[in-house]
Amino acid sequence: MVNCLENLQKKMDMLTKTKIKEVIENFPEEISIDDFIDKLVLIEKAERGNIQSENGEVFSEEELEKEMEKWFK
Repeated sequence: MVNCLENLQKKMDMLTKTKIKEVIENFPEEISIDDFIDKLVLIEKAERGNIQSENGEVFSEEELEKEMEKWFK
């Protein structure tokens, strides 16, 4: 079980070379290093969110409303 969780964590922490190549193809011809890094971080976070969603690691609307109530007390 631990190996399975470790493998999932590694998968969630990495972008594939193929995905990075796809993203780079859509970048403008000139891009700053800061913008490049920001876009890669955004893509990694979106990929992580997709994996979490596929694994059922999501909040229901009711759970979200309860959590938000705590934030605004």
